[in-house]
Amino acid sequence: MPKTAIGRRSALGIAAACLSGAALAQARFPDRPIRIIVPFPPGGTTDVQMRVLAEGAARRLGQPVVIENRPGAGGSMGATALAQNTRADGYTLSVMPNSIFRIPVMMARPSYDPMVDFTWVIRLVGYTFGIVVRADSPFQTLAQMLDHARANPGSLTYGSPGVATLDVTMERIAQMAGGLRLVHVPFRGSAESLQALLAGQIDMAAESSAWGELVLDGRLRLLATWGEARPPRFAMAPTLREAGIDIVNSSPYGLAAPRGLDPAVAAVLHDAFRDALQDPAHLAVLERYNMPLMYADGAEYARYAREFYAEDSAMVRAMGLKF
Repeated sequence: MPKTAIGRRSALGIAAACLSGAALAQARFPDRPIRIIVPFPPGGTTDVQMRVLAEGAARRLGQPVVIENRPGAGGSMGATALAQNTRADGYTLSVMPNSIFRIPVMMARPSYDPMVDFTWVIRLVGYTFGIVVRADSPFQTLAQMLDHARANPGSLTYGSPGVATLDVTMERIAQMAGGLRLVHVPFRGSAESLQALLAGQIDMAAESSAWGELVLDGRLRLLATWGEARPPRFAMAPTLREAGIDIVNSSPYGLAAPRGLDPAVAAVLHDAFRDALQDPAHLAVLERYNMPLMYADGAEYARYAREFYAEDSAMVRAMGLKF
């Protein structure tokens, strides 16, 4: 038999083996529970949204999807866990907030490289962010708050979900408003931040829409939201752009696995979570928290990660932000 024929048969055999291996991986996965790290405390916007989404995905995968909360480090605990001693088998995923892109830039010795260490599985949803004060606050508008901060440097405190999260946008707001000095008080998540605000321990909070019901109940006042347009349920407050601050921030997040995940396994995970996005129970949570669907498949999510990392890291360096 000619060598070329043997070569062709060998190549075809290798290709067939690869295809059968991928199909086998797809057929057997998952055969045990899947764990998702949520890098924020229980009870916050991301935690509630992911728990409902996980239930829908579990029905499609035929295995439980377990949420593990790991708050702290600006929402980067999940990214660190994926990059360090986690097998790329599809059984451990993490929610990836946008803060994971800037934290390595702010550290002398980063614990992961966002451009190397992850397999981007699916982008899911985004946030509605806003600045809130207590209902008895003297500030009726964002302009009043900024005027007070301008006249009284360092006198106002604000809470956030942690270092290198919404404080970055707050620093941008302060700079664009004339170089104001605000005092940042980081918390481990929105539940802690809003509790401190209600207790009068801070003057305001920069948070995701976990403040929604508190605003509608009249316990908090919303000074501004950060999206392209006013959310229908909170049309009483202007966007940052309407208030004269040219910033838009909706901060999409999704799921990633350690680098090297089998594409067939990634496809199974992607399809289950994509379909679960449309579950009525999940859509109800998004409506409750005014969270926009911002779906992208793994390839598009990876492209977004590259582009956002380049943009965000440049901004962090220009602002001189460090831990």
